[in-house]
Amino acid sequence: MQEFWDQRYAENESVYGAEPNEFFKQFIDTNKPGTILLPAEGEGRNAIYAAKKGWEVDAFDFSEVAREKALFNAKGEHVSVNYNIVDIETFKATKQYDAVALIYVHLDPTVRKRFHQEIVQSLKPGGYLLLEAFAKEQLQHNSGGPKNASHLYDAPTICSDFSFLHVRNCEQKEIELKEGAFHKGKAAVLRLKAQRI
Repeated sequence: MQEFWDQRYAENESVYGAEPNEFFKQFIDTNKPGTILLPAEGEGRNAIYAAKKGWEVDAFDFSEVAREKALFNAKGEHVSVNYNIVDIETFKATKQYDAVALIYVHLDPTVRKRFHQEIVQSLKPGGYLLLEAFAKEQLQHNSGGPKNASHLYDAPTICSDFSFLHVRNCEQKEIELKEGAFHKGKAAVLRLKAQRI
């Protein structure tokens, strides 16, 4: 899997575009800057945007190629991002944040549950979790995402994973994705905003 992503990041100038995810951008634009964690951050589009808005950003991915591109892009934008190489399967919560954003982080169910538990532990009291991912219905579209239904999400499953958080907003909707070559066209997405009380 790591080889697949290294190759994808190496062969494409930009996999998901340079602009931040819209749902993520809306959150960053309407909340006071603090500390934020971005797992599976890829080429850094969301991390760089948050840093430009004054957030203190920690990010990680398992792809060294993605990390190198993200740090190069951050330097070009004159911002600093703390970006590490970490595998989601072994991730442990060692620090708490004002926000954690999971933007298209699709996982095998056994890995997902454990990882989401660690994410809850990564939130400060009052901290926000932001999640945007492809819903099960995404299999009807060819705008990106896993082709394995077990790696796609639905509201009951995600709400169960984060049952200890206070759900502020959870919705499934159809949107028009414009995020580089690999997220393009009509898409069925799930969006969650929750808070650790």
